[in-house]
Amino acid sequence: MNKGAARLKEVKASKIRAVSDKANALEALGRPVIRFSTGEPDFATVSPIKQATMQAIEDNYSHYASNRGDLKLREEIAKQVECHHGIVYDPMEEILITSGGSEAINHVMLGLINPKDEVIVCTPAFLSYENMIHMAEGVFVDVPLKKENGFQLNIEDIKEAITPRTKMIVMNNPCNPTGAVYDPASIQALCELCIQHDLLVFSDEIYDQLVYDDKTCTSIAAYPSMKERTIMMNGFSKAYAMTGWRLAYLCAPKELIEPLLKVHQYATTCAPTFIQVGVAKVMNEEKTRQEVKEMVKRFDQRRQMVIKVLKEIPKLDFVIPQGAFYVFIDVSKTGLDGQQFADALLEEKGVAVVPGNALGSQCDDFIRLSYATSDENVMMGMQLIKEFIKEL
Repeated sequence: MNKGAARLKEVKASKIRAVSDKANALEALGRPVIRFSTGEPDFATVSPIKQATMQAIEDNYSHYASNRGDLKLREEIAKQVECHHGIVYDPMEEILITSGGSEAINHVMLGLINPKDEVIVCTPAFLSYENMIHMAEGVFVDVPLKKENGFQLNIEDIKEAITPRTKMIVMNNPCNPTGAVYDPASIQALCELCIQHDLLVFSDEIYDQLVYDDKTCTSIAAYPSMKERTIMMNGFSKAYAMTGWRLAYLCAPKELIEPLLKVHQYATTCAPTFIQVGVAKVMNEEKTRQEVKEMVKRFDQRRQMVIKVLKEIPKLDFVIPQGAFYVFIDVSKTGLDGQQFADALLEEKGVAVVPGNALGSQCDDFIRLSYATSDENVMMGMQLIKEFIKEL
């Protein structure tokens, strides 16, 4: 009677949260900690959204919204997606507002994956994909990406992983944790595979505004014949510094949105109405766009700071990230694996990073470093890492 549901057997506790718990414990003892572990911008939420949301509270938008989400917000999202990617979604039937990206992943897996359906995930990858596939009683199929290829998609490996039970491929572009932005040629090849084998694609695009070095990130749904088989997820947590607001969305054809809506109705009902109203009012205004652009500029400056120091440490290997705000670092030349490195770095220097084994079965020798913290923390934390390796 007191056992959990059998479908949770393969669902693992978050190792990212475990790092945060260790950092919290050290801080409770009075030790300062620099957190390179959390994918959370240190910036304040862009000011127009804060002001518009406070006004929405004053205007008493405190009751239920539609299960699909506030229509005005869906309309503004449709405008933004068409502007950024050239894809036209019907705000009435092809957009669903969720309480954050994690809920969106939940809806996609529970709404579309049957027991024993196989779902291909290119790793290293955000850990929620694997665990939600398990929760849906699907089969997680791991296709490791290679550092020597810049963590780009390996189409031949994906092709070999496809079986008659494969239903979906998950892609995260730009990628957490590698910072890779997938090249158009490999995305086109992936599209051809999906069409040939009649596969769905879940495309997590939460970092699509956070790209550097004149890179562009085009949604896979914009490729020919792909909108009808793609479920696109995006949201406001990363580019707008709104992690605690819990607001995201799914775009997909009506036939795919309908099962996701069923899950959403009984999981959340709706995201907070005043947040939806406030965001809808200003998300596409010029002042909002300019604040987002300034934030991306600051992230790029921090990225350059991290890259500069990493290049000075011969025992660390990495691929220069082109998007998001992470660096995935091979620590094997230090004589430690990623878990040992992360544990010792936190204990000895008060710097928190995520061990790579949290993000992929082939990632034991890696750590993930997030540069979403302050300039001061980036500078100090990188020097502490440099000291730590000298002292090994």
